[in-house]
Amino acid sequence: MKSSTHTVDGVEVIKLEGKITIGSGDSQLREVITNALNQGHNNLLLDMGGVTTIDSSGIGELVGSYTTVANRGGKLKLLHLPAKLNELLHVTQLITVFEVYENEPEAIKSF
Repeated sequence: MKSSTHTVDGVEVIKLEGKITIGSGDSQLREVITNALNQGHNNLLLDMGGVTTIDSSGIGELVGSYTTVANRGGKLKLLHLPAKLNELLHVTQLITVFEVYENEPEAIKSF
């Protein structure tokens, strides 16, 4: 998994690419979130548009990251969900946990 970040109106936008799977992708996601929080960014927008594969470990890490950010007084929202991930979140009812957006400016305004 690769990630890149940029900040818009106080929101840290984290663009993820590749696989979020057990072994490296899930721990990389945790590291990216932790680094953003440690730098004082409490409002995070994960751009999932470049994610090609996500497994149950990756889903678990998303939920864990959501909880970590919320416990630090922040918000974590998702942008550009791939169809497969969108379907997984609906099947598991996790879609009710996350705020999901298809448009970055609209997502930024929601913070």
